[in-house]
Amino acid sequence: MLRAFLIIAILSISVHAYSFISDTEIASFQKELEGKPVGERIAFWAEKFISTPYDPDPLGEYVTKNVIVADERVDCMYLNFRTLELSLSRTPSEAVMIALDKRFIDKGRVVDGRVINYENRFQYGEDMLNSGKWGREITSNIGEVIEIRGSKGKSTIIALPKEKFVSAIKLLRTGDMLFFIKFPDKRVMDEIVGHIGIVKKEGDIFYLIHASGLKNREGVVKKVLLSDYIKSMPFIGVRVSRFD
Repeated sequence: MLRAFLIIAILSISVHAYSFISDTEIASFQKELEGKPVGERIAFWAEKFISTPYDPDPLGEYVTKNVIVADERVDCMYLNFRTLELSLSRTPSEAVMIALDKRFIDKGRVVDGRVINYENRFQYGEDMLNSGKWGREITSNIGEVIEIRGSKGKSTIIALPKEKFVSAIKLLRTGDMLFFIKFPDKRVMDEIVGHIGIVKKEGDIFYLIHASGLKNREGVVKKVLLSDYIKSMPFIGVRVSRFD
């Protein structure tokens, strides 16, 4: 048992590049959050990243550096990765172990303190959603979906269209993850999901917490009114996952 604990502790140190708060502070928050619904924990950690600079690295800084923790700059995929990992874990070390499952199609592997198989990571939001590792898809439960042209072996996919989504947001919950679907003619490499964000409900108001930026443009993690984002979003619709 002691040996297993030491392995986890060493692993958690060796795969860090930068964390926005210390492991001691993370552990303190995780203890405070014990017993709260997972959706509340997801939103809590997402809010901790607000104002964090957008990661301009085309691959993602965490991939380029072959690390798990790289909180200094984030893109939308890393934000959702790290937020969920912190939410499902009881310690910073356990968050690292969860990352080696959740970020990968199969399983992440670490050798000499570096992740050696990031080519096996989820590179597309649709693959995250379809894997079953990223919550229960509830898209069809919150509104009338449409079928649009698929890719990667799927002739069609479903999505809640933009015009239906505004009225459907009242059925969302804190911590739901939104996978924004690209117009088929806007795809570059057959990607279906163009952006990912996290829902935070405060009273009757719904917010989106997301890494707002592009790889060729500066940005930060923002918390914005979801209804405003939907009105101006450059996507055909959305798919939604929930962690119960």
